[in-house]
Order: sequence, then C-alpha cells, then structure tokens
Amino acid sequence: MSSIATATLTTAGLIGGFQTARTTGSRPLGGAVLAATGAAAFASCRKDAGTGRAAAVTATYLVGFGASHPLAKKIGAWPAVYAVAGATALTALVLGRRTR
Repeated sequence: MSSIATATLTTAGLIGGFQTARTTGSRPLGGAVLAATGAAAFASCRKDAGTGRAAAVTATYLVGFGASHPLAKKIGAWPAVYAVAGATALTALVLGRRTR
C-alpha cells in the first residue's frame, strides 16, 4: 500500500510544485511544495521499503525535476512535467515495496 501513497506523493509534488510556481509566480513557493511532498514521499517509502529504496525513489524524483526543464524545451512544459511525474510514479510503484 505504501508504494501507492509514495507514487501519489511524488506525482503531487512534481505537478503541484509546477502548478504552484506557475500560478503564484513564485518559484520558491513551488520549490517548497516540491520539497515538502518529496520529504513525505521519502518517509512513506522508507517505512515500507527501507532507506535504500526510498533514496532511489527520491533520487528519481530529483532527477525527474531537473530533467523536466530541458525536456520542456522540446515537448512543452506540461507534457514534460507529466512525463517525469509518470516515470517517477512508476519507479515508486516498483521500488516502494520490499520484496518478500
């Protein structure tokens, strides 16, 4: 169940952070949304899957955020955000549970 919560949080962070920055015109506020949901996603994932997997999901989250910027120049801002959010959510679903 935690992998679904983690995937939801990473998606909310990437999409919500971008929407917040765009709507308010405040990149720092968008970054705060991104950071808060990223921290919550890490905690959610760590609880069920361990620190190593949570770190991998968080790394994907951060790389996705960074990759969305150059990707936006090629396919547009929203499509880029949706693409990296989807890739990050998939990573969270795969890594968000311990294999038993």
